[in-house]
Amino acid sequence: MSEPTIIPVILCGGSGTRLWPRSRKARPKPFLPLTGERTLFQATLDRCRGEGFASPIIVAGKDHMALVADQSSPDATLIVEPSAKSTAPAIGLAAASLPADAIMLVCPSDHHIADAEAFREAARAAAGLAADGWLVAFGINAKRPETGYGYIRRGEAIAGGYRIDRFVEKPDRATAETFLAKGGYAWNGGIFAFLAGAYLDELAAHRPAMVEAVRAAINGAERDGSTIHPAAGPFAGIAAESVDYAVMENSNRAAVVPADMGWSDIGNWAALRDALAGDADGNRTRGKADLVDCRNVLVDTDGPRVSVVGLQDVIVVVDGDEVLVTSAEGTQLVGKLPGPTNQ
Repeated sequence: MSEPTIIPVILCGGSGTRLWPRSRKARPKPFLPLTGERTLFQATLDRCRGEGFASPIIVAGKDHMALVADQSSPDATLIVEPSAKSTAPAIGLAAASLPADAIMLVCPSDHHIADAEAFREAARAAAGLAADGWLVAFGINAKRPETGYGYIRRGEAIAGGYRIDRFVEKPDRATAETFLAKGGYAWNGGIFAFLAGAYLDELAAHRPAMVEAVRAAINGAERDGSTIHPAAGPFAGIAAESVDYAVMENSNRAAVVPADMGWSDIGNWAALRDALAGDADGNRTRGKADLVDCRNVLVDTDGPRVSVVGLQDVIVVVDGDEVLVTSAEGTQLVGKLPGPTNQ
């Protein structure tokens, strides 16, 4: 029996605040080459290609249409969100544009995955479960007591994965340490697979107004070649909500497949530092930089030379005439800077 065909659905967007000053509102992190020569968005498309994968569907706002067009391939379909409403409605637009039996692989466009083949193996396992009507999350192998991610608790084993016992909100450190000690918990990486029809059925059961608005937006869409512009009127009334809250946490058909693939959401500068290869002291540099007696320091400069002496767990970023200096712990607060991050 041949493996089911997987349709990648790539969710693009972002406010460009958490990786300021490199990332900006007009050019958020998916469209930046942060972990290699390819941008995070391009790397996402790259690992969703090959045998078993169909041409991708990209869901993005109108502000990022030009970036998507510049960095994607001609075979991609672009769905332009009329307004930002979080992930549940965005996925709904893609689902409503597809046949009910299409298998969707929903991927954020701004994550780093070091092991592309491990990702594809997990995608094939998830697609097999999705074909049987399961709504499948990727459970990222938890390697440390991370407090910045939600968790998934595994339930009973099923063919190819596990039922999801429950989703857990971001825990405090003591709780996260307990999760690792107990086992059976994984990070929720925000990657999902399901049949388009199964997803819409779940929306109809739990968020009927949302699914009606999504269907109306697609039914009233204007099409320009491979670009779909859903009707703005119906979509405007949707309450923004994540796929986790709207669907996954309410479904009795939620499943999880394990994924150990070198995953990071690159949620801040410390996460980016940890995703990059470092020297023997854990230092990472890009651009002109001199480090003496430093540990776990990241310097990222596009111009001036940066010299750092005798520091550890510090991040220094130079972008044009903007400079950021923060401790690794403080990177969680970069998005709260009052002025610069709005640029």
